[in-house]
Amino acid sequence: MRAEFIDPGAFRHEVALEAVELAPDGAGGHFETWSEIATLFARIEPISATNRFGADQRLEGVTHRVTMRWRADVASGMRLRRLTRSLAVVNVHDPDESGRYIVCQAREIGR
Repeated sequence: MRAEFIDPGAFRHEVALEAVELAPDGAGGHFETWSEIATLFARIEPISATNRFGADQRLEGVTHRVTMRWRADVASGMRLRRLTRSLAVVNVHDPDESGRYIVCQAREIGR
């Protein structure tokens, strides 16, 4: 497979990689706490923005492509935090299967 060229100089956004930890709430349920695993640099590119009306409210969504150096511990269900923005990782893949970079599709939380 041909190696894809990704410019590492484009990794200019400092992001925190976070994983969820579930703790019991004492009533049979649980609550989420997020812990930071690592701080890394990534390239964040907006892909699409949607705006639809449903259930008497606006439902907005923004998706991003996040490219970073390869890490074995990145998985869907995690999130990336940049300043006041949070991005939920939807899926993760290695674009050229070389083990150099990973690309995450992420959905912005709270927008």
